This record gives sequence, C-alpha cells and structure tokens, in this order.
Amino acid sequence: MITALGWPVTLKDLELRLFSGEIATACYLPSSYLYRWRNVLSDQSIAVFELDVRPTDRYLMERFIAGSAAIHTVAATITPAATRTPATHPSLPTVHLTPGDYIPSLRYLSIDIETSFPRNNEPDRLFSIAFFAPDFECVLMLSDAPGDGFEAVPDECTLLSRFLEVISEYDPDVIIGWNFIQFDMAFLRRKFEEYGMPFALGRNGETLDWRTSSQNPDRIFLHTPGRVVLDGIECLRTATWQFESFALDDVAANLLGEGKLLHGDERGQDIERLFLEDKSQLAAYNLKDCELVWRIFEHTDMFSFLIERSRMTGLLMDRMGGSVAAFEYMYLPRLHRAGWVAPNLGDGYSSEKSPGGYVMDSRPGIYRHVLVLDFKSLYPSIIRTFRIDPLGLIVGMLDADSPVSTDLIPGYFGGQFHRQEHILPDLIQHLGDLRERAKRAGNTPLSQAIKIIMASCYGVLGSEGCRFYDTRLSASITKRGHDIIQRTTAYIAERGYQVIYGDTDSVFVWVDHPLSDTEADALGQQLMVDINLWLTNELSREFGLKSYLELEYETHYRQFFMPSIRGADTGSKKRYAGIRAKDNELVFKGLEAVRSDWTPLARAFQKELYRRVFADEPWLDWLKSEVQALFDGQRDTLLIYRKRLRRPLPHYQRSRPPHAKAAAVMDRWLESQNRPARYETRGGWVSYVITLGGPEPIELTTSTLDYQHYLEKQIQPVADSIFQFTGHDFAEIIKQQQTLF
Repeated sequence: MITALGWPVTLKDLELRLFSGEIATACYLPSSYLYRWRNVLSDQSIAVFELDVRPTDRYLMERFIAGSAAIHTVAATITPAATRTPATHPSLPTVHLTPGDYIPSLRYLSIDIETSFPRNNEPDRLFSIAFFAPDFECVLMLSDAPGDGFEAVPDECTLLSRFLEVISEYDPDVIIGWNFIQFDMAFLRRKFEEYGMPFALGRNGETLDWRTSSQNPDRIFLHTPGRVVLDGIECLRTATWQFESFALDDVAANLLGEGKLLHGDERGQDIERLFLEDKSQLAAYNLKDCELVWRIFEHTDMFSFLIERSRMTGLLMDRMGGSVAAFEYMYLPRLHRAGWVAPNLGDGYSSEKSPGGYVMDSRPGIYRHVLVLDFKSLYPSIIRTFRIDPLGLIVGMLDADSPVSTDLIPGYFGGQFHRQEHILPDLIQHLGDLRERAKRAGNTPLSQAIKIIMASCYGVLGSEGCRFYDTRLSASITKRGHDIIQRTTAYIAERGYQVIYGDTDSVFVWVDHPLSDTEADALGQQLMVDINLWLTNELSREFGLKSYLELEYETHYRQFFMPSIRGADTGSKKRYAGIRAKDNELVFKGLEAVRSDWTPLARAFQKELYRRVFADEPWLDWLKSEVQALFDGQRDTLLIYRKRLRRPLPHYQRSRPPHAKAAAVMDRWLESQNRPARYETRGGWVSYVITLGGPEPIELTTSTLDYQHYLEKQIQPVADSIFQFTGHDFAEIIKQQQTLF
C-alpha cells in the first residue's frame, strides 16, 4: 500500500487484471480529486479505467443495492473532548447499507398546462394549470372572475405562485404528464425566469436542477429534490409500448377507448377561443387531459413497472432508456469479484461490422396451412448456450494459444469463449429464474421489467455507447442465430416440409396437404418436440454443450399470403397476411392495412378483399362496386392522408412531398387571416387529400377530388399484390368501367 506524496491518494495492489491481461492497481481518493488525479496519471502516460463510474453508483452496485436499501448503524464510541479534532464528530454512528426489499407506496399527481398558440414576435401566455389524482382535482385559471370548474387567479405571477402552493399542499412523490418535460416543464421554467421567481418544485421549497444533454440540446434532464418528474411518452417507450402516434389523443383512444375533449389540427385555436369565451369548458378540457394521463399510467401498470425496474437495475425511476447503465450496474460488481477491471469506452474490437438478425428471402404466394415456430428468447438463449460473455471472450482469447483448447467455444470474427470463466450466461439464467418466479406470483410489472433487461443484453453489447462493445460478441450472437435458423430450416426440409419464410427467431412452415385445425396443431407440437431434441443432440455432439434453445409452436394459419416486392418477383420481408386458426382472425403484418401512411380507403379495401379471397367468397362484383362507389363520391371520407412533417416547413425547400405542399397551403391561408402559421416553426401532423389541383388540407379543400389518383395509387397496388398469385388483372377488370368514370 502506497500513499502518493502530496496527494490524499492510496495505491493498493489487488488481484485485478485489465482486459489486456496486465495487473491493475487500485486508487483510493476523495471524489473531489478524481479528475486532477487522472490528469496527473495521464501526464505520465498511465491509463485510468472505470473513472466514469460515479462514486455513489460504485458504492451501491458493489453491494448489489438497487431500488431500496437496509440501513445498519453501530453506535459510535464518544471521543473525549480533550482528544477530539475538528474532523471528529462526538457521537456519529457507523453506518453501512445492504440490499433491501422495500416496495414504496408513492403519491402520484398528474399535471397539464394550457397555453396560447405560439406566434411570431408575441409573448406566449399561460392560461391554466390542471391537477388530477383519484382523490384530488383542481384547475387554476387565469381569470378576472370565478367560474365553474376552476379556481380563478388574476395574473400569471399569481398563477405560478398558486401552482407551487398546490404542489406543496398535495405533496406528491411523483409528478406525471404528457410531453411533460420537453414542453410543460420547459414552458413553466421560462415563465418562472420571466418573473424572476424560483422554480421551487422540490420538497421544502427546493428548486429543481435543470440540465440539457451535451450531445442533444433538446434532451432535458431534471432533478427535483424529494420528487420524481415523469413524462408519459418516455415511460411507455421505455416499457416497449408501440403506437403509430404517441399523441395523447391517439394513445388514449388506443388504450382507453376515449380521447381528449378537443380534437383536430385546430386545437390550438380552439383553446384560445375557449379561454376568451368559455373558461369552464377550457378547465374541463385541461382536467380531462390530466385524467387521461393518469388512466394511461394506471392501465399499463406503469407505476409498478417503474418501481420494479428500479429495484432490478438500480436505475432511478426517471432514468429513461438506460439499457447500457442497467447492464453495467449488474455486470461490473460481478466482473470485479471475478478479478477483472472493465475496459474504457472504445477499447473493444470493431474491425468487422456485426450483422443484424437473419431474415430469409420469402417464397411469395398464397398458401393453405402455414405453421409458425418461434424460438423463445433466442438471443438470451444463445448467450447461455454458447457462453457468450465479455469476460469469457477475453479469457478465451488470452488462452487461445494454450495447448489445451477443450475449454474454448468458437465464436465469430475469430472470437473464442471460455467454457468456465464467464458472467453473462449465469446472469441471464438468474434473470430468467426471477422472471419465472414473478410470472408465477402474478407480478406482471416485474416480469416485464426483467424481460426488457434480458432482451437488451444483446443490444448493449452491440452498442458503441457501452464499454463492453465488441463486434466479436454481437456477431457471435447474431451469426449464431443465422446458423440456427438456417439449420432448422434444413432439418424441416428433411422432414418433408418447406420453410417459406424465416425472420430472426421464427420459421414459417408450409404443410402442403389438407389437414384439420387439430391435426395442424398436433403437427406443430410434434415439430417443436422433434426440433428441440435434434438441436440438443447436435449441440452436444458438435460442441459438447447443453442447449438452452427452446423452439415453441406459436400458431397455425389456415390461409396465408406472402407478397412479393412491388414490381418484382422477389419475396418481401416482414410483410404477410393470414387467417389465424385459433380465433379465425385476419392478421396483417407490415401490409397497407396496418400502415398509417396509407388512406383509410386502402386499408379497408385490403382487409375486405383479402377476407373474400381467403374465404373463397365472390369478390369480382364487389370490387367493381367499390371502384364505382369511389368515383361516385361515396368514399370521400376515406380518402384522407395523414402524415407528419418531422421538420419545420421551411426545411422542405428542394423537394416538397405532398403533405408538405398541403401544409404550405394551410400556412398561407392562416397568414392571410392574420393567424399564426401552423407548420412554419415546428412541423406537425398534416391531414390532406389529393385533388385535381394538387394536395390540399382537408380544412381548405376547394378543388375536385382526384379519384383517378386514389384508384391508381391506393386501390390498384393493394389489388395487384394478391392478384399476382390469383391470376387476375386489376386493369383488365376495371377496363370496362373506365367510360363510366
């Protein structure tokens, strides 16, 4: 043990090695000296490792403390006053922490604000603030007189003060909202600064700490002493929920079957109108938004999910994403106990690019009886089976020249993994066991949190933002997955069946003979058993490994359609439709019927056409009547495109797609009415139709609708994709009707 001269640094030789195989020396020092000590070592060309791990995180992770802790104290020996130094506390007890099992019961409050619509060179205004919890409702409204459903306040400064008072009185542990940090909190912060008031949102009147990301200035991080602030959109994404649009109205309609009290693209103007004409209605709208956010959190069990995620990973409740941080929080202490120090960011191997998941070329066509077999948690299973692990790779590579090679398992890109020395496979097993226990106990939030953590293990190893990034790791997972799917496909062919499609962890097996639903299910179950046994034997014979791969029989499609790439004979990928036998449901994946960038006309047309084709129902007369109805104006309500401008309108200068042209028409009209432009500064959703005069927003449609466009661009492509395999010609079918149009 050596104390560096002039520095409060203790150097200690420990039995720790770097990934290079060199011996490491541990440095112990006050955190305030960390970066100065790094600079001293850097001047001597001495590398420093794990400096980016915060001391508080290191203290907790090394003790496997996540989410909660048990606090243990030992009474201190009182130092006599005569011998006491200024640094000696007379009665401070010794404290140490151990992992806890505490599950908190937190107090949540949903908040939403209503503001003026942004205008150039005009100050924005705060109209109202609403609060909702099952036991509390309140709306604060800028108003000269009291009204129904709100508490009147005379000016913005008072509104902000009253906002902090309500927070202090209700005293929530967690504050939730929608697009809350990026908009509501940012707006309120500007207002507090405008009036020179402290944004004292924390407990005991403490101000929040506001920080933006150095990589992305639009990314905001908040620290509110004594409270947690959560944005609903980010929470849902972290829990892997997916929606075509994360607008509150759309998510609420999808999950709850209801939406906001105001709809459409004129909502900003409607809010301003209600503020001037009907403040009670605005209060009801404001409060409804708060209620919807609360109910979405409740419906998705988001409150419990975030707590369980924190208890599993050590991540704070408001740390969104964080897959790399969660992985390292679990992995680093286990690595240290194995006698190793983690590498720094960028130290991994990256000379060859790791491929993604295997997606085989499909065999396009219409089929009867397609069985889908799916590998359960394929990538985590590959990690367990083939011992894929950062430490196992390093030990395997260091031992590669050893005369004894039986302890090594071949990977890809020259990687080799040690059979005994590894961490991640055992960690995956541990997480899997915990998930099974959570499922048996009915703890769905914990089960979901563990599932996400397990699924992220491959992703973090393939992420350049992870200190363990190494393409030999990620390739040894994905390329092994390729090999497993390809070998499984060959085995199924030997059994006399054809795999018409394979996608990362699934195979689609065509059974080319008649059979009942019961017989199809029995065959699927038998294939599952046979393939699992075959894989077990193959991996034992070839590698001497126990297989953790588990193929499951997922479903039987009585009718199945795999399209080709439009305009080619090549089969498409990740796009198909079929009649699922177990519930007789018509399922679409990746096709127009489930894509929001196609019109309701195309989506409805595809669903009904495919249903008729699959059911062998007459469809010729129906198709002609649908085309006739289009040109007769009976389908006008289904002709609306809805697409999003992801950038402000001026960014679309060199090439303007139809939705940008429609947005330009709307903004020009708004300016002619002395109203603020809608798309000039922030983009947004555009609802429009195609007319003989070009794209026009639905609010300003004056030209005749271009029915020929919808026939050629919305109906015909949908029909042609399946007619290619029925032997019909859409153009020929409607040719006789052309003179009627």
